[in-house]
Amino acid sequence: MLLAELARVSGEVATTAARSRKTALLAGLFRAAAPEDVPVVIPYLAGRLPQGRIGVGWSVLREPVPAAREATLTVRDADAALTALAQVSGAGAQGERRRLVRELLAAATADEQRFLAGLLTGEVRQGALDALAVEGLAAATGAPAPDVRRAVMLAGGLQEVATALLSEGPAALAGFRLTVGRPVGPMLAHSAKSVGEAVDKLGPCAVEQKLDGIRVQVHRDGPDVRIYTRTLDEVTDRLPEVTAAARGLPADRFILDGEVIALGDDGRPVPFQRVAGRFGSRVDVGAAQAALPLSPVFFDVLSVDGRDLLELPCQERHTELARLVPEPLRVARRVVTDPADPSGRAAAEDFWSATLRAGHEGVVVKALDAPYGAGRRGAAWLKVKPVHTLDLVVLAAEWGHGRRTGKLSNLHLGARGPDGGFVMLGKTFKGLTDATLTWQTERLRALAVTETDHVVTVRPELVVEIAYDGLQTSSRYPAGVTLRFARVVRYREDKTAAEADTVATVLAAGSGDGPDARPDER
Repeated sequence: MLLAELARVSGEVATTAARSRKTALLAGLFRAAAPEDVPVVIPYLAGRLPQGRIGVGWSVLREPVPAAREATLTVRDADAALTALAQVSGAGAQGERRRLVRELLAAATADEQRFLAGLLTGEVRQGALDALAVEGLAAATGAPAPDVRRAVMLAGGLQEVATALLSEGPAALAGFRLTVGRPVGPMLAHSAKSVGEAVDKLGPCAVEQKLDGIRVQVHRDGPDVRIYTRTLDEVTDRLPEVTAAARGLPADRFILDGEVIALGDDGRPVPFQRVAGRFGSRVDVGAAQAALPLSPVFFDVLSVDGRDLLELPCQERHTELARLVPEPLRVARRVVTDPADPSGRAAAEDFWSATLRAGHEGVVVKALDAPYGAGRRGAAWLKVKPVHTLDLVVLAAEWGHGRRTGKLSNLHLGARGPDGGFVMLGKTFKGLTDATLTWQTERLRALAVTETDHVVTVRPELVVEIAYDGLQTSSRYPAGVTLRFARVVRYREDKTAAEADTVATVLAAGSGDGPDARPDER
């Protein structure tokens, strides 16, 4: 498949509002793709590189390269070039990367160059996520969409299913089953503004602690235990205490869903960054374990003794979980059987408050009658977390790429420092609508102090309200912290820069009762 065709479809999907049209575009693309193209086509559609981050930024891409006049570059050509690029290291690596990038861009048309630049900088956001791609794949192959969706759940991703479908047709779906030792995509949660809102939406439900840990899926088959992350990477060797806990349970074959956390001497959860640091230890795991032991806490069971439990209601799965896992290793929960009963709602609210006081980051409210939607962010699980916002000042903005070419996109955010200046806390391009992008480009250029082809530095006058999930320590920023998952709520033209939040306010918020922020694991 030519890269030009993939770039064209990506662009059309980005500018098309109708879901039916997006599905038709993706179906046409899949029909034209060879099975061996799939491992490249699917991540490219989602704006990802199979190679991950490869060390190429706009300092390399901003140098213009004459474009090819006609499209000859295939998706596999591009993938091979980027694989070679990812392998560059050692002395002279920067110059070699620059050479390889220019060589790749020279083989690409202007449209392909823009698409490749977007991939390399993470600016391809055309909305062709897995759920939409599943529908396109089903339409392309004649397979029922629910069957494709279930196969993707059980495979843990779309690529393997797409390759099998395009090679063998719908009959290939029968080969995808829940299997101990083969990780599946975890069920994820949508958000609700409050516990009351979540209970109203779900009806009879369980309210569970949302822990400040790392999501794990634990598979046991006899003495063999394997542990996988949310992204389905195997991490068994890093978590000997989880392996020991799994071997101590009274069943030989099962799949459990949970998190690993660490507790301090006071019984409160330690900050996520310490857990992540321990989790990342690969060399001397024994010493890391001694310094910070981790504990598994399980909240669901997907299979036990050869029985697939995915389709069982949540409450029945929990009954199976309680038979298998002792209470100290199960997540704390409260059940609301009658949402109309004021005492049940009050108990849920009290549980929420107690969870926050205990240092956890919120709750997950789960419908009691819901099956386990592996690999999906279903409406049957709703997470409730405190909302943090700050009024910060825009210090600069970076020019966008891909769909945002010509618009100022990535905002540099600052809080008021003790000396009257502004201290940068991080960047964000999230939460910006097309209308906001257009408005802020005009407004920020009017405040420009310096302007390059990469960034525009502005007078610190424009205040923006930013929502964020918490703080993370960072040596990159002068306050020693940065915002996690920052996104724009609205501009506050009613406020002056002198009314923006201070660094002291930010640090105080980060050291309060709530946990440090972390990547959302449920």
